[in-house]
Amino acid sequence: MAIQHFPLKLVSRRMLAPTVGHYTFVRGDGAPLDFIPGQFIQVHFHYADGTATKRSYSLATIHDHALSPGEAVEIAVSYVPGGAATALFEGLEDGGQIDASGPFGRFCLMPADANRRYLLIGTGTGVTPYRAMLPQIEKLIAERGIEVVLLFGARTPEELLYGDEFRAFADAHSAFRFVPCFSRELPADPHPDVRHGYVQQFLDEFSPSDSDIAYLCGNPNMVDACFESLKGHGLPVPQIRREKYISNK
Repeated sequence: MAIQHFPLKLVSRRMLAPTVGHYTFVRGDGAPLDFIPGQFIQVHFHYADGTATKRSYSLATIHDHALSPGEAVEIAVSYVPGGAATALFEGLEDGGQIDASGPFGRFCLMPADANRRYLLIGTGTGVTPYRAMLPQIEKLIAERGIEVVLLFGARTPEELLYGDEFRAFADAHSAFRFVPCFSRELPADPHPDVRHGYVQQFLDEFSPSDSDIAYLCGNPNMVDACFESLKGHGLPVPQIRREKYISNK
């Protein structure tokens, strides 16, 4: 898959959480964006002193095919106080353009996988690639009878990105469990699968084994803690796929 450089034109934005925006773009050159769910794009811009820089954003677009010309390209953007990228996105008007390249990355479901279950573990915007994977997951449940557990860590209910979408998917697919883990406060009427604490505290509950494949995406401390825990449960390192998210200003 060729890496391309292309303009993205803003179509709309909405707030997912107090400090996270969901941005919908189309390619400004009219071409489609061919990507595999789990991949990311890079956004290129300049600091005030003219120095070139870039930021990486996982694609949140739900799709199971190459995007057609004019089809949405979606990302989730964390706002960092005083951040240059935050200023870029907050100042972007509808119809405004940014410079992007990609797709990049191998944090994807693999066609050769023969596992019994996927353990998808994320915090913050690290859950974005799992949203993009939902059509693939639906297909794998139907074709291969796999099970999926999504453990998603957030501080509070208002920071649970795409939570309603994941809950609706879980309600429609008995083989998919959505387990939100709140470190600070619980919702008023929590679902039975809601947990109070950090995602790494609840891995043991799901008895990881070498028949699982795990994906870890988000806070580096969470990724490292879950990586060590999963190895302790007997998962071979190639069956633990990792992507760390570090907030850059």
